[in-house]
Amino acid sequence: MSKPLVAIVGKPNVGKSTFFNKVCGRRISIVSNEPGVTRDRLYGDAEWLGKEFCLVDTGGIQLKSDDVMQGHIYRQVEIAVDLANVILFFVDGKYGLTAEDEEVAHLLRKTDKPLFLVVNKVDNFSTFDISDYYALGLDVFPISAEHMQGIGDLLDEVVKAFPDDHEQADGQALKIAVVGKPNAGKSSLVNKILGYDRTIVSDIAGTTRDSIDTPFELDGKKYVLIDTAGIRRKRSIEDETLERYSVMRSFDAVRRADVCFVVFDATENLTEQDVKIAGFVHEEGKPSIIVVNKWDLIEKDTFTVEKFKEKLKCDLAYMDYFKYVTVSALTGQRINKLLEMADYVYEKSSFRATTGLLNEVIADAVAAVEPPSKSGRHLKIKFATQPSTNPPTFVLFVNDEELMHFSYRRYLENYLRKAFCLDGTPMKLIVRGGGDDK
Repeated sequence: MSKPLVAIVGKPNVGKSTFFNKVCGRRISIVSNEPGVTRDRLYGDAEWLGKEFCLVDTGGIQLKSDDVMQGHIYRQVEIAVDLANVILFFVDGKYGLTAEDEEVAHLLRKTDKPLFLVVNKVDNFSTFDISDYYALGLDVFPISAEHMQGIGDLLDEVVKAFPDDHEQADGQALKIAVVGKPNAGKSSLVNKILGYDRTIVSDIAGTTRDSIDTPFELDGKKYVLIDTAGIRRKRSIEDETLERYSVMRSFDAVRRADVCFVVFDATENLTEQDVKIAGFVHEEGKPSIIVVNKWDLIEKDTFTVEKFKEKLKCDLAYMDYFKYVTVSALTGQRINKLLEMADYVYEKSSFRATTGLLNEVIADAVAAVEPPSKSGRHLKIKFATQPSTNPPTFVLFVNDEELMHFSYRRYLENYLRKAFCLDGTPMKLIVRGGGDDK
């Protein structure tokens, strides 16, 4: 299930980045009184009333500016709005509405998406007059992002506007995003799976400029393949708007996918960018398959599958649960295994343990290796539960979370993964302290 996306838009210096940092709980955006500090979109995870969502901070809009960078910023905002489920339109409560605010509001209303007018920098709520702001025909929320006032009322309405949860049910299509560097053979792979040329295939890197969704059915099962643009290193983009648009579409495809095929080129050495792309999939909590393409071009006497696997284990040590397969999109070698493997890792990501079984496994783990202690106090695990799936998320309630040494946490993660056979999917282990030793 992908998280709803909330876009923050408005003119420069209206407090968008301050709001973003406060809601996300950490300083991600640079906050400054100088307009135009935030140029590209920044994403951060947030939660309100038990609902998780992704907040995106955008650069300030100046519609009448002739600056080249402003054109770039405006395009970035357009992308964020296009992808968003909810839009927060920020204005400055100290200066009141401007003609440019009205123009931006007019453009945003055309999206037909939930849209809230956020009047920021309100110092005195009891005397502030918001009546003029209703002229824009939007729901108005006065706030002070700097002092965390009024934000709760705004977020209450934001989460109400989210689309219904859409975890996969019987008969619903499994969404598979195909991601990787340019020219790794992603489109050829998609075409081979589908059995016909659905997307343009070229030896020129970067042919696919947008994410392309293709639904299909095989053996009674429904799937959607999402072919994406190649994800380049930032320094390769050189501020090209079209390229940035394509990359952010690729990231969005990962967020809304159920499973990801991370495509590597077997004829090239594994690069830092390959590792970063796999890392993004991992951080988003998506089950994945490492697809090593162009295997037909490899000299088997000099480079075996086992050697490549050892290299993957080294470079992808942070996601040692990975499953991989060597394929050839050109010859069709082992292509038939991909959908079977996608079903498998999604099933693992959807795993849910009963509370009784989970606590039995934790008890076995504790009996096998004694928990750590510090200054005479021993870590005690009181209770365990699994609040969610996709990825499997386990919560341990302990007497003092500071006693949970990272090595013991890692041990418990590995024990749970082995006990429940959670290969091919990330998992989360959350530790919460209880404040006593009983």
